[in-house]
Amino acid sequence: MPGIKPGMTAERAVPETLSIKNLPASLKAQRDGDIAILTLARPQKRNALDDETIIGIETFFTSLPDSVGAAVLHGEGEHFSAGLDLSELQERDIRQGIAHSGLWHRAFEKIQFGKVPVVAVLHGAVVGGGLELAAAAHIRVAERNTYYALPEGSRGIYVGGGGSVRLPRLIGVARMMDMMLTGRTYSADEGQTMGLTTYVVEPGAGLAKGIELAKRIAGNTALTNFAITQALPRIAEMPPGSGFAVEALMSSIAQADGEAKSRLKDFLEKRAPKVKPV
Repeated sequence: MPGIKPGMTAERAVPETLSIKNLPASLKAQRDGDIAILTLARPQKRNALDDETIIGIETFFTSLPDSVGAAVLHGEGEHFSAGLDLSELQERDIRQGIAHSGLWHRAFEKIQFGKVPVVAVLHGAVVGGGLELAAAAHIRVAERNTYYALPEGSRGIYVGGGGSVRLPRLIGVARMMDMMLTGRTYSADEGQTMGLTTYVVEPGAGLAKGIELAKRIAGNTALTNFAITQALPRIAEMPPGSGFAVEALMSSIAQADGEAKSRLKDFLEKRAPKVKPV
């Protein structure tokens, strides 16, 4: 399978600019082979998320070329994202507030249920809307200087980027409630223990790890990646009987794919690598 595996070293081309129309200056798009890399590029604002950036995120994830198999999301500077850009927060009536939240919901849905699996690389502040953004990704890698917080309670606001839906599925309602009510923060190691991330690496090593994982993911068949990112989370929310039925259907579709048959043949004829502990 393509991609750099743990313990291997390989020279890798410098990522090239990925041309996607109408991206704001707060975002940078690059391509490294079969993966795309999106960078939050407002380091002077701790990568706070304004409306222009949110619209740009939606544009990026809906405009990826078909030849891209996975994506990496990370932040420039010292932080992943400090969340909603409060300097843009204006007095809104209820209708306007609902529309604003809907904008974030649509953009983040294009990550969670978009074209390709997404690896989020976290460092520094992953706060408020930044944590909501990270929760929409499929895999999260945290550098040891990462910290998580939901300070909405102290600011008189409430999460609006899908956090009420995604975060309880990762860490539970009680823990999210505690974070919002008390302003409690969690470290990278604590975040991994409670399910926010599945990888913790040393400071400065996150992007390389994220690219390594994304390249490994891009080496899967597109149909298998689709099943994992699109069907699996929905099956998990179904009653068992419905879940078993959809699983059987998805499994049969994946097995019938021509590339899957070729890979299984390679394995049976001992041409494919075996699974080994890292």
